[in-house]
Amino acid sequence: MKLWGDLKSGNCYKIQLTAALLDIDLGWVDVDIMQGQTQTPEFLNMNPNGKIPLLQLKDGSYLSESNAIVNYLAFGSSLLPDTRLAFSQVQQWQFFEQYSHEPYVAVARFINKYLGLPDDRLAEYQAKQTGGNKALAVMEAQLSDTAYLTGDAITVADVCLYAYTHIADEGGFDLDYFPAIQRWLLTIAAHPKFIPMQS
Repeated sequence: MKLWGDLKSGNCYKIQLTAALLDIDLGWVDVDIMQGQTQTPEFLNMNPNGKIPLLQLKDGSYLSESNAIVNYLAFGSSLLPDTRLAFSQVQQWQFFEQYSHEPYVAVARFINKYLGLPDDRLAEYQAKQTGGNKALAVMEAQLSDTAYLTGDAITVADVCLYAYTHIADEGGFDLDYFPAIQRWLLTIAAHPKFIPMQS
């Protein structure tokens, strides 16, 4: 399998980390989104939505959307529980990541890290802080009660939220206010198959 992605992207990193935890080898194709490489006819032929990450499966077909790719890779493993409630709890956190966490934490980071915090995006960057801190507070409350987001074992819910949470400071978020999150981050990083982000 082959992954098209950007090493600075948390959405791409969550796939790389999932693959590492499961001993899955993925080929890598580096894509520069700032140079419009996801908008070329060649890329759009693979993914009409024009976004990374994009996974090419062994049969030559393509799968997009980071959490869908993560779940594809983790299917049948301990990272993706197969009982109805446990599976739904994982999805609950994955939807939270996409709708309540990433639009604030990841977007603030993008404005700062990718764009260099330009003056015309400063108000938007500052506006992201409230929503991002609210999302982190929700995670803090859960992680004050459980070792991982869905209980006592790591799942793809943790992998998906680890990706942008561990670099939240690059979006202006101070994790010193969230000790349970800090403990959780260290626990994940201590996993014997953990790989760091390469940005």
